[in-house]
Amino acid sequence: MPVEPLSQKEIEDRLAELPGWSLDGDRLARSYRLGTHFAATAMVVHIAQVQEKLDHHSDLTLGYNTVSLTVNTHSAGGAVTELDFELARKVEALAPGHGAQ
Repeated sequence: MPVEPLSQKEIEDRLAELPGWSLDGDRLARSYRLGTHFAATAMVVHIAQVQEKLDHHSDLTLGYNTVSLTVNTHSAGGAVTELDFELARKVEALAPGHGAQ
């Protein structure tokens, strides 16, 4: 089933429910700080598992004690869609278990 781009208002409304997330150009973006590099690595693996289940993948960056991701929907012309917010909500749900802030 094709996904449709969200309007600017729809994006703003959904972002209001996801503190820490922002719109960076045409992508949703979020960075997390973790207590150790190992914890950050574990979070990356966990996010990768979620992405595989959703069949929707972000650009995911592992830094020293940090994890950053940006996402949009390629099949919708690189626009932000509900699928991007679904991934963002799932990442937000798993982040506290890794001690991410």
